[in-house]
Amino acid sequence: MVISVPRLVIAAPSSGSGKTTVATGLMAAFASRGLAVSPHKVGPDYIDPGYHALATGRVGRNLDAYLCGTELIAPLFAHGARGCDLAVVEGVMGLYDGAAGEGELASTAQVAKLLRAPVVLVVDASSQSRSVAALVHGFASWDPEVRVSGVILNKVGSSRHEEMLREALDESGVPVLGCLRRAAQVDTPARHLGLVPVAERRSDAVDAVGAMAEQVRRGCDLDALYALARGAGELSGAAWDAAAAVVSSPPPPLPVPTLGAAPPDPRHRPERPRPQTPDGLKDRGSGLRAAPRIAVAGGAAFTFSYAEHAELLTAAGAEVVTFDPLRDEQLPDGTRGLVIGGGFPEVYAPELSANEPLRKAVAELAFGGAPVAAECAGLLYLSRDIDGQPMCGVLDVSARMSERLTLGYRDAVAVSDSALAVAGTRMRGHEFHRTVVEPGAGAAPAWGVRAPERRVEGFVQQGVHASYLHTHWASQPGVARRFVERCRTS
Repeated sequence: MVISVPRLVIAAPSSGSGKTTVATGLMAAFASRGLAVSPHKVGPDYIDPGYHALATGRVGRNLDAYLCGTELIAPLFAHGARGCDLAVVEGVMGLYDGAAGEGELASTAQVAKLLRAPVVLVVDASSQSRSVAALVHGFASWDPEVRVSGVILNKVGSSRHEEMLREALDESGVPVLGCLRRAAQVDTPARHLGLVPVAERRSDAVDAVGAMAEQVRRGCDLDALYALARGAGELSGAAWDAAAAVVSSPPPPLPVPTLGAAPPDPRHRPERPRPQTPDGLKDRGSGLRAAPRIAVAGGAAFTFSYAEHAELLTAAGAEVVTFDPLRDEQLPDGTRGLVIGGGFPEVYAPELSANEPLRKAVAELAFGGAPVAAECAGLLYLSRDIDGQPMCGVLDVSARMSERLTLGYRDAVAVSDSALAVAGTRMRGHEFHRTVVEPGAGAAPAWGVRAPERRVEGFVQQGVHASYLHTHWASQPGVARRFVERCRTS
């Protein structure tokens, strides 16, 4: 299979240069021309893909060479870009910045090379004139395999300023493909973990994306950018496919004895609801088997998830439904398993706490032995409380806000057998939070983490696997397969 989707990588010398504004604006501007635009983000970021999805009407997808491995970058890209006219890939940090101590691994430059894609450098020109040429020359010549093929100047102050910048860059050999003036209306609000997600400000986000698109239309040469994208090199290989990934993953091991602490009240173990109708039955090659219903937390408080997770669960035979812990007072009927990803429960702690019926339903499901996969925000939601606000009480831990930001990639190994993985399973993950839970690990920890210091963290308790670690299941499809089988048989 040959992958020939036109594509651009939008990079920058550093964070804060305007990559998100330019990339999102380009996506929206090209989409308004009638093109099917595939949006992508380098790295583990969950928030930018929400703006990308708003701009294009398609799912924003991540390309993370650390979490997924370099071998999956092109297949995952092809999966997302299937049938599209153009793909725009927003970079992460500075062009050559990657995983700490790992060289170019997980950098925008590495992903651009793996995709054989031209790079457009977004430069914050607000405090420079002729020096911009030296900056661009340095980035363009640092790695000959990285094709820095154009520059978009951002935060330009005046017509005279633009003229000086263009004159300087004429000597660099890298063409100027756009020039954007300062425009406060395209700014997006931020807080302790970055931009405020689209789900929390939908109407304002629509207006912001529209402003980005208009600014890009006025300031960028869209025809030249599209011609550059069409010059991307062809890629060979098959697109990633969730069903094929699940089939090729190792079969889930047989159930193991329950590990971890007992629930606070072992006498209270209500029966979980089971599907009453046969509408979830599927023929999976060995007769009719019930497709277990797995509820996935969504809404404004739980916005962090990778699209491939739901696709893998579905491919493994589950029926995936979404619920909103801020609004829904009960889990979806027939729920057999629960996935609670990342987000901002600390921001919505009063509202989540006030929804007592749902908190009780989650606790009953977990104490009944149902598989529950919780990452970061999910871990907080399962705790006793967040800064004194009662949560589900599934885990005997307390969560609180912290002044310290915990951020970085992690090499991890499963310490305890769980609904997700057998002990010894190795995965790579990412931490990004300003909260702490006390204690940080249970009697049966979820993960052993090598860096930045050796430690164990997280909790395995009955069917619950809860941890601060964000993982990408495409790197270990057997995780989804094992989780669905546990939901089917527990």
